[in-house]
Amino acid sequence: MGLEGYDELDKRIIELLSTSSQGSYRQIAKTLDVHPSTLIQRVKNLESRGVIRGYRANIDYMKLGFEFMGVVNVNASDVIAVQDKISKIPQVVSVFDVTGDSDCMAWIACIDREEFSSVVKKINSIDGVTRTNTSVIMDIKKDPFSYIPPIL
Repeated sequence: MGLEGYDELDKRIIELLSTSSQGSYRQIAKTLDVHPSTLIQRVKNLESRGVIRGYRANIDYMKLGFEFMGVVNVNASDVIAVQDKISKIPQVVSVFDVTGDSDCMAWIACIDREEFSSVVKKINSIDGVTRTNTSVIMDIKKDPFSYIPPIL
């Protein structure tokens, strides 16, 4: 289902909660110019449909010291099993199932060069990995966690 299943109020709720989920239902309802019970019902509906999957703080990992980040492009003989194993590594931020020159990509975040090297080697040693190519992230120009879809 695309955006056609959502009306303008749903889209405004999604946009507002994407930028900040702080505030009471009463405050958010006032911003949206709707009754709090309407907002609560709409939010619960968006949660039950899996559109809203949770609420969390937007953390700057670089400021916490995770300054060694990279993308590991992985080729594998058993892609699903390899993706499952990679996703269990604590330093892995995301695993993407992709098309192109590799079968999947793993975004990793580490404290230092030693940990970074260890994680890349751990991925390389997973049974079924046939090849990897690692790119170091030098800087993040647009944080993927701050993405707000252009739905309005």
